[in-house]
Amino acid sequence: MDQVLQKIDEVRELYYRLILLVGPAGSGKTSVLQEVSVVSSAPLINVNLELSRRMLDLTERQQTLRLPRLLGEIVGEVTGELVLLDNIEILFDVHLKQDPLRLLQGLSRNKTIVAAWNGTIVGGYLTYAEPGHPEYRRYPIRDFLLVSPEVKT
Repeated sequence: MDQVLQKIDEVRELYYRLILLVGPAGSGKTSVLQEVSVVSSAPLINVNLELSRRMLDLTERQQTLRLPRLLGEIVGEVTGELVLLDNIEILFDVHLKQDPLRLLQGLSRNKTIVAAWNGTIVGGYLTYAEPGHPEYRRYPIRDFLLVSPEVKT
Protein backbone atom coordinates (compact mmCIF):
# COMPACT_ATOMS: atom_id res chain seq x y z
CA MET A 1 0.00 0.00 0.00
CA ASP A 2 2.85 2.39 0.83
CA GLN A 3 4.33 1.87 -2.64
CA VAL A 4 1.01 2.77 -4.26
CA LEU A 5 0.59 5.90 -2.16
CA GLN A 6 4.14 6.97 -3.03
CA LYS A 7 3.51 6.41 -6.75
CA ILE A 8 0.30 8.49 -6.54
CA ASP A 9 2.45 11.47 -5.54
CA GLU A 10 5.03 10.73 -8.28
CA VAL A 11 2.50 10.27 -11.10
CA ARG A 12 1.13 13.84 -10.83
CA GLU A 13 4.05 15.04 -12.97
CA LEU A 14 3.42 12.60 -15.84
CA TYR A 15 1.36 12.97 -19.02
CA TYR A 16 -0.52 9.77 -18.17
CA ARG A 17 -1.39 9.58 -14.49
CA LEU A 18 -1.64 5.79 -14.59
CA ILE A 19 -0.37 3.34 -11.98
CA LEU A 20 -0.71 -0.37 -12.62
CA LEU A 21 -0.68 -2.72 -9.65
CA VAL A 22 0.71 -5.84 -11.34
CA GLY A 23 0.62 -9.41 -10.07
CA PRO A 24 -0.98 -12.79 -10.64
CA ALA A 25 -4.38 -13.68 -9.23
CA GLY A 26 -4.18 -14.10 -5.47
CA SER A 27 -1.18 -11.83 -5.00
CA GLY A 28 -3.04 -9.27 -2.89
CA LYS A 29 -3.86 -6.56 -5.45
CA THR A 30 -7.49 -6.19 -4.34
CA SER A 31 -6.48 -5.98 -0.68
CA VAL A 32 -3.97 -3.24 -1.49
CA LEU A 33 -6.61 -1.30 -3.45
CA GLN A 34 -9.08 -1.67 -0.57
CA GLU A 35 -6.51 -0.28 1.88
CA VAL A 36 -5.65 2.62 -0.45
CA SER A 37 -9.39 3.33 -0.79
CA VAL A 38 -9.79 3.55 2.98
CA VAL A 39 -6.73 5.76 3.47
CA SER A 40 -7.41 8.07 0.51
CA SER A 41 -11.24 8.00 0.44
CA ALA A 42 -10.96 7.22 -3.28
CA PRO A 43 -13.66 4.97 -4.74
CA LEU A 44 -12.79 1.39 -5.68
CA ILE A 45 -14.66 0.45 -8.85
CA ASN A 46 -15.29 -3.11 -9.97
CA VAL A 47 -14.93 -2.53 -13.73
CA ASN A 48 -16.34 -5.93 -14.76
CA LEU A 49 -19.50 -5.33 -12.74
CA GLU A 50 -20.07 -1.70 -13.73
CA LEU A 51 -19.44 -2.20 -17.45
CA SER A 52 -21.52 -5.40 -17.52
CA ARG A 53 -24.47 -3.55 -16.00
CA ARG A 54 -24.25 -0.76 -18.57
CA MET A 55 -23.75 -3.07 -21.56
CA LEU A 56 -26.42 -5.62 -20.66
CA ASP A 57 -28.97 -4.51 -23.27
CA LEU A 58 -26.47 -3.72 -26.03
CA THR A 59 -25.63 -5.86 -29.05
CA GLU A 60 -22.04 -7.12 -29.38
CA ARG A 61 -21.31 -4.39 -31.95
CA GLN A 62 -22.79 -1.70 -29.70
CA GLN A 63 -20.73 -3.00 -26.79
CA THR A 64 -17.54 -2.70 -28.86
CA LEU A 65 -18.37 0.83 -29.97
CA ARG A 66 -19.65 2.16 -26.65
CA LEU A 67 -17.26 0.54 -24.17
CA PRO A 68 -14.70 3.39 -24.18
CA ARG A 69 -17.40 5.99 -23.60
CA LEU A 70 -19.12 3.92 -20.90
CA LEU A 71 -15.83 3.39 -19.07
CA GLY A 72 -15.19 7.13 -19.32
CA GLU A 73 -18.61 7.82 -17.82
CA ILE A 74 -17.97 5.42 -14.92
CA VAL A 75 -14.69 7.15 -14.08
CA GLY A 76 -16.12 10.60 -14.82
CA GLU A 77 -18.86 10.14 -12.24
CA VAL A 78 -16.19 10.12 -9.52
CA THR A 79 -15.81 13.58 -7.98
CA GLY A 80 -12.23 13.22 -6.74
CA GLU A 81 -8.95 13.10 -8.65
CA LEU A 82 -8.08 9.50 -7.70
CA VAL A 83 -9.91 6.44 -8.99
CA LEU A 84 -9.07 2.82 -8.13
CA LEU A 85 -10.03 0.15 -10.68
CA ASP A 86 -10.26 -3.55 -9.90
CA ASN A 87 -11.45 -6.55 -11.94
CA ILE A 88 -10.58 -5.08 -15.35
CA GLU A 89 -10.65 -8.44 -17.17
CA ILE A 90 -13.63 -7.42 -19.32
CA LEU A 91 -11.37 -4.92 -21.11
CA PHE A 92 -9.35 -7.86 -22.48
CA ASP A 93 -12.37 -9.72 -23.92
CA VAL A 94 -11.42 -10.42 -27.55
CA HIS A 95 -15.02 -9.91 -28.70
CA LEU A 96 -14.93 -6.30 -27.49
CA LYS A 97 -11.84 -5.52 -29.65
CA GLN A 98 -10.29 -3.03 -27.22
CA ASP A 99 -6.74 -2.06 -26.29
CA PRO A 100 -6.93 -2.17 -22.47
CA LEU A 101 -3.76 -0.19 -21.84
CA ARG A 102 -4.80 2.56 -24.25
CA LEU A 103 -8.21 2.78 -22.56
CA LEU A 104 -6.60 3.15 -19.14
CA GLN A 105 -4.11 5.71 -20.44
CA GLY A 106 -6.94 7.75 -21.92
CA LEU A 107 -8.76 7.77 -18.59
CA SER A 108 -5.57 8.83 -16.81
CA ARG A 109 -5.35 12.12 -18.70
CA ASN A 110 -8.10 13.59 -16.51
CA LYS A 111 -7.75 11.64 -13.27
CA THR A 112 -5.13 9.60 -11.47
CA ILE A 113 -5.94 5.95 -12.14
CA VAL A 114 -4.65 3.01 -10.10
CA ALA A 115 -5.67 -0.28 -11.73
CA ALA A 116 -5.13 -3.90 -10.72
CA TRP A 117 -3.50 -5.78 -13.61
CA ASN A 118 -3.46 -9.59 -13.58
CA GLY A 119 -0.15 -10.28 -15.21
CA THR A 120 3.60 -10.14 -14.96
CA ILE A 121 6.56 -7.90 -15.64
CA VAL A 122 9.24 -9.70 -17.65
CA GLY A 123 12.25 -8.18 -19.37
CA GLY A 124 10.91 -4.65 -19.63
CA TYR A 125 7.46 -5.77 -20.76
CA LEU A 126 4.09 -5.87 -19.06
CA THR A 127 2.06 -8.95 -19.95
CA TYR A 128 -1.50 -10.12 -19.52
CA ALA A 129 -2.35 -13.82 -19.88
CA GLU A 130 -0.01 -16.44 -21.33
CA PRO A 131 1.36 -16.47 -24.88
CA GLY A 132 -1.05 -18.36 -27.12
CA HIS A 133 -4.09 -17.37 -25.04
CA PRO A 134 -6.61 -15.30 -27.05
CA GLU A 135 -6.45 -12.45 -24.51
CA TYR A 136 -2.64 -12.37 -24.37
CA ARG A 137 -1.18 -8.84 -24.41
CA ARG A 138 2.40 -7.63 -24.14
CA TYR A 139 3.33 -3.97 -23.75
CA PRO A 140 6.68 -2.21 -23.39
CA ILE A 141 6.89 -0.51 -20.01
CA ARG A 142 6.54 3.21 -20.70
CA ASP A 143 4.11 6.06 -20.02
CA PHE A 144 2.86 4.57 -16.75
CA LEU A 145 4.14 3.60 -13.31
CA LEU A 146 4.16 0.05 -11.93
CA VAL A 147 3.78 -1.46 -8.49
CA SER A 148 4.17 -5.20 -8.07
CA PRO A 149 3.18 -6.67 -4.68
CA GLU A 150 4.98 -9.71 -3.34
CA VAL A 151 3.12 -12.89 -4.15
CA LYS A 152 1.43 -14.37 -1.09
CA THR A 153 1.87 -18.08 -0.51
